Amino acid sequence: VQLQASGGGLVQPGGSLRLSCSFSEDILNYDAIAWFRQAPGKEREGVLASRRDRSTWAAESVKGRFTVSRDNAKNTAYLQMNDLRPEDTAVYYCATRNGRLILSALLSAAQYSYWGQGTLVTVSS
Repeated sequence: VQLQASGGGLVQPGGSLRLSCSFSEDILNYDAIAWFRQAPGKEREGVLASRRDRSTWAAESVKGRFTVSRDNAKNTAYLQMNDLRPEDTAVYYCATRNGRLILSALLSAAQYSYWGQGTLVTVSS
C-alpha cells in the first residue's frame, strides 16, 4: 500500500488544520492507522492512532485537541487538529501496517511498515 499525506500549511496559534492520508488500496484492509510527527532537531513521536473498531490512543500533548477519523468510501484517514500551538510545528506522517495492534502499541513507530511522505505543519503568528 502507498500512503499520501496532505493538508499541511501555515496556521496561527489557536487555529485548526485537517490532514489527510490517502490510501492506494482499500482502507478497510488496515486496522491500525497512526499519525506521527517530527519537529526540527527532535525524534519522531506518536501523535494519535486508531483502529477499525474506532478505539484510539493519543499522546498526552494532543488529548482534547486532535481527533482522527476515516472515510472508507474515499480510502482516506484524517487528523483534525484544533487549538494548534507553536510546539505542534512539525512534519506529520501517517502510517499503517498489516495486522492488529494492542492499544498501548499504537503509537510505537517500530510497529508500522507503511509510511506516507510527510506534510509540514507550521504554527506561527
